[in-house]
Amino acid sequence: MNHDHIFGIIAGIFTSASLVPQLIKTIREKEATSISTVMLLVLITGNSLWIYYGFLKEDMPSLATNIFSDIVNLTLLFFSIKYKKAKGEM
Repeated sequence: MNHDHIFGIIAGIFTSASLVPQLIKTIREKEATSISTVMLLVLITGNSLWIYYGFLKEDMPSLATNIFSDIVNLTLLFFSIKYKKAKGEM
């Protein structure tokens, strides 16, 4: 594995983990007023396309980081909708 792959993996990990703090905050506070559902849908779509690209190129780092990112984003979307509905915002 060369240095380019290592930096790519590290970048993917940080990018994929970027919304984990927001997810934790949303679950703890049971509040999602400021989270944009459209932003999450666009992000999930983009990550899903990256997953497809990684599958086509057989690029495991791209696949792994984007699958993790989609799991985080889908989970955040779920809780966002759940808490917005509970407050009558949807």
